[in-house]
Formats: sequence, structure tokens, C-alpha cells
Amino acid sequence: MTTNSQLAYKKLLKKTKELIVLQTTEGVMHWDMETKMPPRAVEQRSLQLALLSRISHQLSTDPEIGNLLKLVTSKPDYDALSQIEKRNVYLIKRNYDEQTALPEELVAEIAKQQTIAVNTWKRAKNQKNYSILKPELQKLIDLTKKQADIFMKVKQTATSYDAMIDAYEPRMTAAQITPIFTNLQNGLKKLLEKIQGSHKQSDPSLLHQTVPVDAQQRIATELAQTLGYDVTSPNAAGRIDETEHPFTEGYYDDVRITTHYYPDDFASSIFSVLHETGHAIYDQNLNPEWKYQPVGSHCSMGVHESQSRFMENIVGRSKEFWTGQLPKIKKIAPQLQNLKLDPFIHAVNNVASSKIRIESDEVTYNLHIIIRFQLEQDLFQDKVNVDELPEAWNQKYKQLLGLTIENDSEGVMQDTHWSSGYFGYFPSYTLGNIYDGQLLTKIELDIPDWRQQLSVGNLQNITIWLKNHIHNQSNLFDPAELITKVTGKALDAKPYLKYLEEKYGSLYDF
Repeated sequence: MTTNSQLAYKKLLKKTKELIVLQTTEGVMHWDMETKMPPRAVEQRSLQLALLSRISHQLSTDPEIGNLLKLVTSKPDYDALSQIEKRNVYLIKRNYDEQTALPEELVAEIAKQQTIAVNTWKRAKNQKNYSILKPELQKLIDLTKKQADIFMKVKQTATSYDAMIDAYEPRMTAAQITPIFTNLQNGLKKLLEKIQGSHKQSDPSLLHQTVPVDAQQRIATELAQTLGYDVTSPNAAGRIDETEHPFTEGYYDDVRITTHYYPDDFASSIFSVLHETGHAIYDQNLNPEWKYQPVGSHCSMGVHESQSRFMENIVGRSKEFWTGQLPKIKKIAPQLQNLKLDPFIHAVNNVASSKIRIESDEVTYNLHIIIRFQLEQDLFQDKVNVDELPEAWNQKYKQLLGLTIENDSEGVMQDTHWSSGYFGYFPSYTLGNIYDGQLLTKIELDIPDWRQQLSVGNLQNITIWLKNHIHNQSNLFDPAELITKVTGKALDAKPYLKYLEEKYGSLYDF
């Protein structure tokens, strides 16, 4: 690069750092809103977040960024950039083009309405009354559709819904996802029939022993620390708090997770903690050399979900993991002294259709996601409206899972995503599972005895593998490219189905 181009690139990174610092500040405020904020502060917080979103938009659309991008990308200087520098420039330009297309007022309106809708959702869900949420959800959907229409033109996607998916899974489209999900759905249906027809069924009732919340909190800390998520030392970069809906929020040196404790369902918090810890470890292990650069962020939400669900399911629901961990939690919770390893493993892997996504098993979980994926497409194609959402939801649960939804709190209002404006996010969960199937195949080639290592409490080699191949790659590649680079294969649901078939064939004896 010439001196002018080098200077322009450095200025771009400085402006990006300011934007990232602001966005992480906004993240902490969202965390506070869900954990510590008093109820009366909702309106005040909505104004605070709207202002932060407005400032963030102003920083993202600063005309100087456009001028600097022109300087950096001018030939022949651009060709002299390294791969990392080119990725930074690409990501900055992508964000600049998207944000300059959005009116500032729309950005602020969406941020304010998201805050209002989430808090209305909490009240409506508690009262099992969808009519309370409906008007606020309608406002948010209308605003989101305006945003999606704008992004569709900027991103040159085929549909407005593709533009929303792209925000979470770059360069992925509904047309690409649909056949993969269809193949997965067909495979899951066959597997489910085998499981339901098995003579060997589990006893999930043993998971409903009463364990006090304070003991569950200690168990959560023990498991998080075991996976490498430090919440207790003077150098800790994490913490665990309680919320209605578990989530992870943070960046590098400040990554916080939440869970929910049920006194009569101790396993619920265990697996939400394992899940969120997977998210947290990914965020903390992003390449430190790229901190405050666009390339230093996570790859996609699907890759993020692959890391959380790898820790929750592939590691956390394995017999090998609990060989060492079950004795530890028995010491913390003496109520569990009579819990035996094999029945416990079968119980935490019990397959049964559930109305609640976050409580569902590995086999049926993806059917919950496919339902939401189909409904989101219908919403953005105006095939279903806000009034019709509950009935459309209930029909799909009857068709795909054979379940009758009794009220909207266990139905269309069970998740916070739509009230938060996260349309296009849901496919990432199942894409994460599919990525896991491919990653696991590669891990088994690279570390053939990783399960034996896990059974003696050694997680080091598997976490190092994930750190080197996924975490440290950060946002250097788009998700499909990253998976192909790491595994040598294009996106494919077959390895994930193979993993499920082998695991549940062993558990259910078929």
C-alpha cells in the first residue's frame, strides 16, 4: 500500500474500534435489562437504547468512511493488502453500504420498539394472553419489514427474508436452506419412528428430583469452570446470572451468560449452562490479535450455535462426560446420591415430542426450528399475519410433532426472538447442528480417542481443536466457506444424521 492508503486503512480501523466499543456498551445494557434493571425503568431504557442505536448508526454512516474506503480500494493499492486486511475492508464496506441505506429514524424506531416489545412479551407470556403482545409485535414486524426491504436491495438478495437471514448467516438463503432442512426432516422422521418403536425407553422422571436453587447455582459454576469458562477467579471474564430465557452477551474479556433454575428440574439449568458456556468460550477465544477489528468478530450465528450445541449435546449429553462429572454434582447436591450413570444418561437423552423448543431433545429439536423457519417465510411473504400466527403455529405443531398447544405461552409466545426483532435467526440453530455433524466427523479423524480422553476428564485437546479450527478463525471467512475449509466438505446434513443414528441406536437398542 502507498502511504495514503496505509493511513486510510488505519483510520478505518480506528473508526471501527469506536463503533465496536459502542456496540459492546449497548450489549451490556441489554444484559442489564434482562437481569438487574427494575421494572419501572423500561421506558427510560428504551430511550437510552434508541439513542445508542442512533449514535451507532451515525458512526457507521460517517461519510469519511466512504471516502476512506475509496482510497483503500483504489487500484493497485488494494491488491497489496493481506487477506486479513482485505477481509476487514470487505466487512467495513458491507456494514457501511447497509447502514447508509437505512434512515436514522428507522434505526431508532426499531431499537425503541424492540425494547417495548420484549417487555410486553414478558407480561403477555406470564398472563398467557397473546392479545397483550399483538399490537406491539405488529409494530415491530412492520418496522422490520421496512428494514428488510431496504436490505434486500443493498444486499441484492432474492427476497426480503433472505436479507434477514444474511444478517445472521452471511450469504445463506432460504432457497439453499430449504432442501437441506427437508432432507434433515425426512431423516429425523425415520429415526423418530425407530426410537418410538423401541422396547428400551428411558425414565425422565428421575430428572425431577428437588434440588435447591443455591445448589444448582454451585453446579452451574462447577460445569462452566470445567469447560474453561472462568467465573470465580480474580481474572475472570465471565459471570452467570438468572433470567427467564437463557442467553449469552459479551465480547472477548467480558462475556456473560444467564440460565434459569427450576427447583424440580435440575437438568434444565445444567444444559442451558453447558449451551451458553459453549457460546461464551467461542466469544472469549476469538483471535486476540484481531480484537476491535471486523475480522475479530464471530463468523455467524450458525457457527456460534454449533459451538454452544457441541458443548451442550455432543460433549454434555455423552456418557464419557458424565463419568467424571456426575460424582462432582452429587457432592454438591446430596439429593442426587442415588442417581446412577446409565439411567441418567438415557434420561438426559430421552426423546419425546415437547411443546417447548429449549426443553426438546436432539432428535425433535430441529423440527421446532423448521416450524419457525416456515412461519418466518410465510410472514415475510404475507401468507400469514400477526392475527393468524398462533393458529398457524398450532397447526404446524400438530402436523410435525403431533402436539396440541393449550395456550399461546407454550405456543407462539414461548421464544423471545420475534419480540426482539430477530427474524431470520432461527435457521442458525439447525445450521449449527448440521455444522456440528461435519465438525465431529473431522474431529474423530484428527483425535480418534477424544471420547476416551473425555471419560477421564480431559477436555483440553477437544477445546484446543475447536479454538484453533473455529474460534481463532473468527470472521475471516463466511460460514459455508469456513465449514468447507475445516472439513473439506460442503454443507451437508448427512454427517449429523449419522451421529444421531449411532448415538440413539445405542441408547434405544436398534
